[in-house]
Amino acid sequence: MRAILIVLDSFGLGSARDAEAFGDVGADTFGHIIDAAATGRADSAERSGPLNLPNLQKLGLFAAHDNYVGTASVENSFDGLYGVAQEKSKGKDTPSGHWEMAGVPVLFDWGYFPKTIPTFPKDLTDALIERGKIPGILGNCHASGTEIIADLGDEHMRSGKPIVYTSADSVFQIAAHEETFGLDRLYALCDVARELVDRLEIGRVIARPFIGDNGNFTRTANRKDLAVPPPEPTLLDKLTEADRQVISIGKIGDIFAHQGTGEIVKAAGNMALMDATLEAMGRAKDGSLIFTNLVDFDQSFGHRRNIAGYAQALEEFDARLPELHAALMKGDVVILTADHGCDPTWPGTDHTREVVPIIGFGPGIQGHSIGERDTFADIGQSIALHLGLPPLAHGESFLD
Repeated sequence: MRAILIVLDSFGLGSARDAEAFGDVGADTFGHIIDAAATGRADSAERSGPLNLPNLQKLGLFAAHDNYVGTASVENSFDGLYGVAQEKSKGKDTPSGHWEMAGVPVLFDWGYFPKTIPTFPKDLTDALIERGKIPGILGNCHASGTEIIADLGDEHMRSGKPIVYTSADSVFQIAAHEETFGLDRLYALCDVARELVDRLEIGRVIARPFIGDNGNFTRTANRKDLAVPPPEPTLLDKLTEADRQVISIGKIGDIFAHQGTGEIVKAAGNMALMDATLEAMGRAKDGSLIFTNLVDFDQSFGHRRNIAGYAQALEEFDARLPELHAALMKGDVVILTADHGCDPTWPGTDHTREVVPIIGFGPGIQGHSIGERDTFADIGQSIALHLGLPPLAHGESFLD
């Protein structure tokens, strides 16, 4: 009896009940991708035509979306339990979404940087320059990571000044060339930054290494997130205390500040992360949790407003589900979900405040609707119950 929790990072199913407070009324990552594919706006050299997700459709994904946005017509029989969850946490960021699904909603306010230029307090940047022993910084603004690297990458290589920027999330990001600046040096600088932004309640410091030259740059898989630890014990902590195996795949370790995250497995790209998940399923013990984040949906397609790429990534993930089914053992449960939205049709490049899917399946699970859940914490509570742990402090189980 094991649990496999897979986060399709940013895969929202429609604007949340409180989306007005975030300026996201009308956002619908899944619905707008469906519409774009149906009208040819998601066509590319790699894919074309209506969105084709036969395995997810059988599990109830489309029904979960349609029931929430009010376009469902006929209720059918599905192989998985399906529904959506609202977020109780006050942000629409990665740590808030992941911590809440692990049983700890973020009910405090993160610190954010203003949309001014310069964006960061002078005492912060002065201290970073002095303690990091760097000649200065570039950027100092809100920006898309790919765009600011394209704009300032060459100047960064000439000057040795790292590129520092933020977004609508509670985040301080530092981009530097992996070869000319050095990966270890970038990580060390981010360690300094983590100390400096603690007083500002900033959720994450992110190292954004890249390679290339002459305006043609590519971010590498050596990204590193330095997050503050969750404010309460999470599902992962409870598993660790019970001497259960936890296998964290992708950026899960970073998101939870390596607190209770067990074995850390890194891989580059959704398909490699799925390979790692399947490999972990081949050796995971009874009572264990495999926790995977598929980051490409968010960083490669949502933030870049790449509708065709997002559609293709969903189809590629759908095609891997038969392998996932085949690797299941008696008593296993798989839960597919997301941490927030990132509608690729939406203005700007930030996350969108949306409900997330909850799709559950495995041997012995009967397909049915679990409706609209009040919190992502129902996921953690359900896994705790399934694995025989004491109840968590937040959430209600949707598993019998």
